Amino acid sequence: MKLILGNKNYSSWSLRGWLAAKQSGLHFEEIMVPLYGEDWDRQKKQTEEIAPSSGKVPVLWDGDAVVWDSLAIIEYLADKVGRERFWPKADDARAMARSMVAEMHSSYQALRSECPMSIRRQVEGWEISEAARADIVRILTLWAEARARFGKGGPFLFGTFSAADIIYAPVVSRFITYRIGVPGFALAYMEAVWEHEWLQAWVAAAENEEWVIEQWDGAKAPAKD
Repeated sequence: MKLILGNKNYSSWSLRGWLAAKQSGLHFEEIMVPLYGEDWDRQKKQTEEIAPSSGKVPVLWDGDAVVWDSLAIIEYLADKVGRERFWPKADDARAMARSMVAEMHSSYQALRSECPMSIRRQVEGWEISEAARADIVRILTLWAEARARFGKGGPFLFGTFSAADIIYAPVVSRFITYRIGVPGFALAYMEAVWEHEWLQAWVAAAENEEWVIEQWDGAKAPAKD
């Protein structure tokens, strides 16, 4: 398998696709495509590996099969290696995990736009809008319910590391970068995700990257609503 990724410092969806590939236990080759460089528009049209996705990353190639979109990659790999590796076994836990993953996939636009992922960055006094604050409250509420109902088997949302943690890992990164205050249970969960060996490997690679995207690293805090 080949996994086409964007910059590890910035690309939240690439992180999700990469974690999914790691969770599968299958061997895969990483191919890095630096985002938003001087020749990005030309490169994304001409690079064969990313052409099927209209220039978006990540993209997973498995022989003749090509899968783009991080959630699609999770589902493809779950079908390939066994769904229990990615999703809780119990119906009620799996129902909540799927719903949380789908909500993350389609929602929280204010948080995404105001707090872009930038692993190397540490920001003090970041101000966010009421819309982004509402996104954060919603996420913390979901984390609290998942941990309370289904988290007794380990430190992650549903006990053991799963698709839900894969999808919310970039949120953990954002909360750390922008010093978002969270309650104790959420801090413990964030520490478990951040200290996971896969996350640590990704963070180390991100810190060693040479590319800088000024529009994200130099962004100013938006005014409050």
